[in-house]
Amino acid sequence: MLSQVYRCGFQPFNQHLLPWVQCTTVSRSHGIQPSVIRHVRSWSNIPFITVPLSRTHGKSFAHRGELKHAKRIVVKLGSAVVTRGDECGLALGRLASIVEQVSVLQNQGREMMLVTSGAVAFGKQRLRHEILLSQSVRQALHSGQNQLKEMAIPVLEARACAAAGQSGLMALYEAMFTQYSICAAQILVTNLDFHDEQKRRNLNGTLHELLRMNIVPIVNTNDAVVPPAEPNSDLQGVNVISVKDNDSLAARLAVEMKTDLLIVLSDVEGLFDSPPGSDDAKLIDIFYPGDQQSVTFGTKSRVGMGGMEAKVKAALWALQGGTSVVIANGTHPKVSGHVITDIVEGKKVGTFFSEVKPAGPTVEQQGEMARSGGRMLATLEPEQRAEIIHHLADLLTDQRDEILLANKKDLEEAEGRLAAPLLKRLSLSTSKLNSLAIGLRQIAASSQDSVGRVLRRTRIAKNLELEQVTVPIGVLLVIFESRPDCLPQVAALAIASGNGLLLKGGKEAAHSNRILHLLTQEALSIHGVKEAVQLVNTREEVEDLCRLDKMIDLIIPRGSSQLVRDIQKAAKGIPVMGHSEGICHMYVDSEASVDKVTRLVRDSKCEYPAACNALETLLIHRDLLRTPLFDQIIDMLRVEQVKIHAGPKFASYLTFSPSEVKSLRTEYGDLELCIEVVDNVQDAIDHIHKYGSSHTDVIVTENENTAEFFLQHVDSACVFWNASTRFSDGYRFGLGAEVGISTSRIHARGPVGLEGLLTTKWLLRGKDHVVSDFSEHGSLKYLHENLPVPQRNTN
Repeated sequence: MLSQVYRCGFQPFNQHLLPWVQCTTVSRSHGIQPSVIRHVRSWSNIPFITVPLSRTHGKSFAHRGELKHAKRIVVKLGSAVVTRGDECGLALGRLASIVEQVSVLQNQGREMMLVTSGAVAFGKQRLRHEILLSQSVRQALHSGQNQLKEMAIPVLEARACAAAGQSGLMALYEAMFTQYSICAAQILVTNLDFHDEQKRRNLNGTLHELLRMNIVPIVNTNDAVVPPAEPNSDLQGVNVISVKDNDSLAARLAVEMKTDLLIVLSDVEGLFDSPPGSDDAKLIDIFYPGDQQSVTFGTKSRVGMGGMEAKVKAALWALQGGTSVVIANGTHPKVSGHVITDIVEGKKVGTFFSEVKPAGPTVEQQGEMARSGGRMLATLEPEQRAEIIHHLADLLTDQRDEILLANKKDLEEAEGRLAAPLLKRLSLSTSKLNSLAIGLRQIAASSQDSVGRVLRRTRIAKNLELEQVTVPIGVLLVIFESRPDCLPQVAALAIASGNGLLLKGGKEAAHSNRILHLLTQEALSIHGVKEAVQLVNTREEVEDLCRLDKMIDLIIPRGSSQLVRDIQKAAKGIPVMGHSEGICHMYVDSEASVDKVTRLVRDSKCEYPAACNALETLLIHRDLLRTPLFDQIIDMLRVEQVKIHAGPKFASYLTFSPSEVKSLRTEYGDLELCIEVVDNVQDAIDHIHKYGSSHTDVIVTENENTAEFFLQHVDSACVFWNASTRFSDGYRFGLGAEVGISTSRIHARGPVGLEGLLTTKWLLRGKDHVVSDFSEHGSLKYLHENLPVPQRNTN
């Protein structure tokens, strides 16, 4: 019982086609294209990127990140996805978005198939309209009036609705796919088409031929003739499954066609560990065979044949047959416009079914452990937290050989893959470990009076006293690149401030990070808070981590400006502390000392050019041009092999100038420097405000008044006089270490040490006080007296 409908005007190009197993990417306008072609074009906000799709079917994907390699994909659209809320008619906006996403993936060279519901709803809409029209005509003829009265609509039989709606549903799909130059074909099936061997071979051959011709098959059950579902022993093995609803149909089709991925879209986000909507319900990110014993299934959706239990059974059956499965929400207005493409890109959407269970905890479980561990950490005495940090500092020196051996492995694996500045960041040494230990002991000393410190005391009224005290922020997510020394620094700051911590390091430092994290947990264990600091080792994408808004209170990125920008863009509802760029300036005033300038410029630019506090733009007072001081600066930069870029004004003064800068707002991160000319200190300040990033800016001058004017008027996190930009650092500021440098204007700014990882809460102690006692006719009056604050321990 197979029927095929081809769009008129389709011209096959069989001479250009090869079987799927040869992994070619077929474009309707270009014939065969290599599968490594990258950007082609985009529709709406969905990128159109072709990716390598070579894959041999056999086992399902073990991890979400592998879904991007899926070649053949089935998308199952549940009744709740394609049907309007009144169940009469189709949700045209959602359908249009789904068609767009399927078209994008099809034009990337993938082979897309749809299993769709909706014929009953569409037919119901049409039949209701016809009945109402017929009744209104009869009523008008009978009564002689053109007024419609209450008319009873008979119960519409589902098979009749399906018969009336099937052609219209297909016509709608055809019209939508045509907008993307995609041809679609309809295939109606029943259970017999899978269980009768000849019909099964016919169906298989038809589907393969359609896919070979770059056509999207649209498959659904022939609801006009399908009999009511009967209980049987299906879902017991790969060769036994009844087509009772579109969930089982999609699973059977996926296995039959050796599909890489089955996406099941419904009106729920996926599987939950308790009924969706309940207070404790948590979305199950990854579902493994056997986990169904711990899941309670609710009722099925308002429309459709199968509930969530049917979806899970069908998904597990498909997984057993070698097809990966994701169940996700296709109705949510904020995500449905890209849910399919997000799934294929490997993003954490819905519930992913996998046969490979990781050895360690999920990142969600790690977040919960960091939360509970952090709360226990905050309740420790200050001396106990300091003891943990001291022990970690000792371990860094005692276990030096093991740490350097792990770091050597990272360096060997990174050789030839990382640029020289990044290799320098990755490298650890005995001196670095000794410096780390010194910094950690500084943090331990400053942590004695951090958590629980009273900032303010107020007597509100008699026997009613208010205190503002410092408390941890909660759970921090610190994402860092290359630098493994960041791990113990950040861990020590989190321990001192009583915060739980999630760490996500770069894979280039995996060996170093692993041993440093083990040492951190060893130190935490002396007071039973081992789980407060977690290292994320799973294949979590940074973008997915940024969505854990219920587990993470603050994200701190440490790395390239691109990393920070990406995280700031990806963070959904979680504050991000950091700076997206480190465009640091140094203004050389007309009254600058000749002896100081070259030392300051060399240190700021050449000591560590990849650092965020390295000098990027040198502003020269115009009176210094063609002077011995200017020549000394240029000669020093040439000796240090610094590439010079000329700003527009500087270029205008020169006959033969260096390459003119493309942008005055550039962070080079290397031995490159922009030089620009300014007229005076105010001109320098204006330039910094226009092109800077509010990170670190310096003036070099012997005129104290000019220097103070610069210090007061430059609106940056760090502003220096006659000092290198490289002093912008938590360790050099005496903070012991930093979690990063913030250019934000809220909360911490500049190098963020222990103080920047604390917030406050208010403690009110009363004796049966009520607000009504302070009303106009009440018996009490507000005093609002400031009380002395306990002295802070500065030892």
